[in-house]
Amino acid sequence: MDFMQEYEKWLASPALSAAERAELEAIRNDPREIEARFYAPLEFGTAGLRGTMCTGLHNMNLHVIRWATQGFADVIAAEGEAGKRRGVAICMDCRNHSMDFARAAAEVCAASGIHVRIFESLRPTPELSFAVREYGCQAGINVTASHNPKEYNGYKVYWEDGAQLPPHHADAIAKRLGEIDIFTGIRTMPYDEAVKAGLVEVLGAETDEKFLANVMAQVNDKETVSKVADTFKVVYTPFHGTGYRLIPEALRRLGIKHLYCVPEQMAIDGNFPTVVSPNPENPEGFYLAVDLAKREGADFIVGSDPDADRVGVMVRTKSGEFKVISGNQTGVLLLDYLIGAMKRSGRMPEKAVALKTIVTTEMARKVAEVNGLSCFDTFTGFKFLAEKKDRLERTGEGKVIFSYEESYGYMLGDYVRDKDAVTASLLLTEMAAWYASQGLTLSDAMDALYEKYGHFAEKTHNLVMPGLDGLKDMAALMESLRSAPPAQLSGVRTAVWKDYQDGSVTNCATGAKSAMELSGSNVLRFEMADGTSVIVRPSGTEPKIKVYILTQGKTADEAAANLKKYGEWVDTLKK
Repeated sequence: MDFMQEYEKWLASPALSAAERAELEAIRNDPREIEARFYAPLEFGTAGLRGTMCTGLHNMNLHVIRWATQGFADVIAAEGEAGKRRGVAICMDCRNHSMDFARAAAEVCAASGIHVRIFESLRPTPELSFAVREYGCQAGINVTASHNPKEYNGYKVYWEDGAQLPPHHADAIAKRLGEIDIFTGIRTMPYDEAVKAGLVEVLGAETDEKFLANVMAQVNDKETVSKVADTFKVVYTPFHGTGYRLIPEALRRLGIKHLYCVPEQMAIDGNFPTVVSPNPENPEGFYLAVDLAKREGADFIVGSDPDADRVGVMVRTKSGEFKVISGNQTGVLLLDYLIGAMKRSGRMPEKAVALKTIVTTEMARKVAEVNGLSCFDTFTGFKFLAEKKDRLERTGEGKVIFSYEESYGYMLGDYVRDKDAVTASLLLTEMAAWYASQGLTLSDAMDALYEKYGHFAEKTHNLVMPGLDGLKDMAALMESLRSAPPAQLSGVRTAVWKDYQDGSVTNCATGAKSAMELSGSNVLRFEMADGTSVIVRPSGTEPKIKVYILTQGKTADEAAANLKKYGEWVDTLKK
């Protein structure tokens, strides 16, 4: 694509507003900026679209939203009149322009005769997944950039199962988008006209109550919560996002009497004024919650990201300071707790199964198998976890009680097919209260699990590669590791090399090759002679390569030393 030609095409389009045209005129003498905005469209994948908000083909703006929605609408319409009647559910988060983008998507769908159910205001991502399933929709659209910085927005698309699109549907949309002109190929119907015509229906409190009824049905041990309710204190922050209403409501319905919400971060604000990054993976964002917890004498902090699909927790240690529980650790704690709680309450199904992704701690497998559960891996992304859950349950091979990934995402119950911070916050709080009834914090509980199951340790390194050159650098790094797999890392021999692109497994000692179940994803895995796994993959939503180190040791110190040792190899990739 000739980026200057595309730039001039945009400037000449009558579809641009005066402000948009002025924005593009302002970069006329900056060819590098023009190239960054116009060298190619945002790539439509299984995670939809995500990019910075400004005027340009490679950015998030109303024109790109309409273009993407037209391609998606055409795929929905291909399902016939029944698919159009079943329609699409549309949701949005707290980000700047999210409501504008959501309404623009509704206008395009309505113009194609597709019935739209749009939420009246921002809602958690899992409620969108729920709405698709609850109302029997053909598809769903969620305008969100999850935990990305304030400059970003995104466009996630879902299919009738309530999960994000499988690859073949994403490919069909991407193909269709290549055939649609971004300005002249779009059909729209004014929003108010679409409402009057009955093509747009607004969702509100009734859907919230249906969703919350399903969430509350996941409670295992309300009795124990009531026993500690007078002394157990919880601090919650939504990081300015969509969890601000439903998560506190769920915790109150659980029986939490002392719930303290961080007032500064309860304010809905797409600029995220109190944090550098609204991501519960980053402990520095919890500083206001920690201050509040210390003032109120709370032992447990919960934080959800802006679209309330991820959740992170912090706990008070014996020294009085607060400690982060990692996503890997949180999942292990919750899996172990759920197994015990479901057995105690008689809710444990036959052939119970836990699911995790390939980059999630192997400790989860140990917890599952020691307790008689099966554990399966999938690729990173909840569409794959949802797909595996549906397949296992459809064939009668197993009943999934818990699915998770290391990046603070957890899926429970049968009513959503995406990560769900609302339900996870509820059950994490129930778990923390249960341990509190025994005089323990989650930090104490995690120490006990290491003693029981072994000393596992994990660390994720992010090799950030921004800009146009970054995409080339990411591709070059993956290609170099794939074409010349290292025979050793940090002085330890590579025992097995796995390429998830073609599903090949290579025994490095003999050269023998075999095949594994998973294939079709740009991921490399090096299984080392000491039992450590090092996994390398490009992020699907951000300009970076992620390197995961999954290890264990006879002691916590030995496991930590392994992380340090392999981290030194990761550092060589940055040079």
